[in-house]
Amino acid sequence: MEAILSYFETIPSSHRSLILVLGITFFWILEGALPLFNFKYKKWRHALPNFFFTLTTIVINFALAFLLLKSSDWVTATKFGIINWLPEIPLWLYVILGVLLLDFVGAYLAHYVEHKVKPLWMIHLVHHTDHEVDTTTANRHHPLESLIRFSFTLMGVFIVGTPIGIVMLYQSLSLVATQFSHANIRLPKRIDDILSWVIVSPDMHKVHHHYKLPYTDSNYGNIFAIWDRIFGTFMKLDRSIIVYGVDTFPDKRENGSVTGLLKQPFHKYRKPTKVDADK
Repeated sequence: MEAILSYFETIPSSHRSLILVLGITFFWILEGALPLFNFKYKKWRHALPNFFFTLTTIVINFALAFLLLKSSDWVTATKFGIINWLPEIPLWLYVILGVLLLDFVGAYLAHYVEHKVKPLWMIHLVHHTDHEVDTTTANRHHPLESLIRFSFTLMGVFIVGTPIGIVMLYQSLSLVATQFSHANIRLPKRIDDILSWVIVSPDMHKVHHHYKLPYTDSNYGNIFAIWDRIFGTFMKLDRSIIVYGVDTFPDKRENGSVTGLLKQPFHKYRKPTKVDADK
């Protein structure tokens, strides 16, 4: 565990980029072999706006990375934060708790708030208006959302007290986990169900991308599935009837346009509808 933590404390940017590229490549290939849905789309054309937003996310996170470094150095030096206030525990448990709690504050809580606060939902909408969810959807976030997510991660560093090694480990795991949960792949149902007790599985997250409430407001998890189960936001839906997108923003052309997506948060708020017919 010391070696792992040491590596992530000084992980080169090139290695982080490699994780991103290899993850997308691996799941892209897997989508061709084990597709959940046989989308009638040109995959590269669909991916282009998603790659644009992946790039803006990288630029924003890179530009603000010094804040994570300074904050994690401060909490480490002052022994501030939850995991630093605990009695002495083994390093492996210290790391696991750090990643687990950072996942809660930086991802689950951020995601939940984005769905409950109207202006934030309009920003987060860009992620939900993809009509063909696949592994490239994972980082389809409006630049404003990238700032929001970064703010929650920074808050998590202070609350949890995570050193930079745990922060970088968490972000690397988060990257692969979201590529996996968004991937258009069909796992054996039994395996997916078992996985969903520990990590966010593809079927579990696809429910969150269903186009109508109450399913849109469920399964907020990022890496770990336990938060949805603890806080009662876990839901199931037969994967064969899932429809992607948002019912109040059905314009597929606009939802696939970089320009349209950049302007999407500034549309007049439209309340999503809630149906019981899908239950």
